[in-house]
Amino acid sequence: MGKINVETCEIEGLKVITPTVFGDKRGYFMETYNQNDFKAAGIDMDFVQDNQSSSSKGVLRGLHFQKKHAQDKLVRVIEGEVFDVAVDLRDGSPTFGKWYGVLLSAENKKQFFIPKNFAHGFLVVSDHAEFCYKCTDFYHPEDEGGIQWDDPDIGVEWPITEDMELNLSEKDAKRDSLKDFIRNKKEGV
Repeated sequence: MGKINVETCEIEGLKVITPTVFGDKRGYFMETYNQNDFKAAGIDMDFVQDNQSSSSKGVLRGLHFQKKHAQDKLVRVIEGEVFDVAVDLRDGSPTFGKWYGVLLSAENKKQFFIPKNFAHGFLVVSDHAEFCYKCTDFYHPEDEGGIQWDDPDIGVEWPITEDMELNLSEKDAKRDSLKDFIRNKKEGV
């Protein structure tokens, strides 16, 4: 091991990963994923799908999850900068409804590991960002779920600046609250 540094977060299961970067006057090289190193760090997953999105400043995507086909995610930014957030939705978790955020950028090269049963979202804080993520289950459109990005019971402190025009999808603008999520889960919806 030694090619990655893994920091645990205040919410159990979340991890911030910083790769070792080998650089010289030509540029740099780094391993963004090595199954052996990740397994040794306690992240033993079979990733089945890679995704990439491109967004401009002020785009907020989230807070998303899949209901029955929950996914572990390993996310990173290859251009620009985003504020990335995970919200604990695990049944019986002592940190249920709590959030954790981390700044991911092409410059700091950090990655964020988000286990199953967390809602996930990000806000683009640079002019443009390219966001990549690996998932342990395939995307199922009919299984999509979400929670309001600005739910007061969660209280995410998004770094929205005065010069930022917030840009949400129609779906994300109409997501359920955390209270709705809890009620729907109890009712089996």
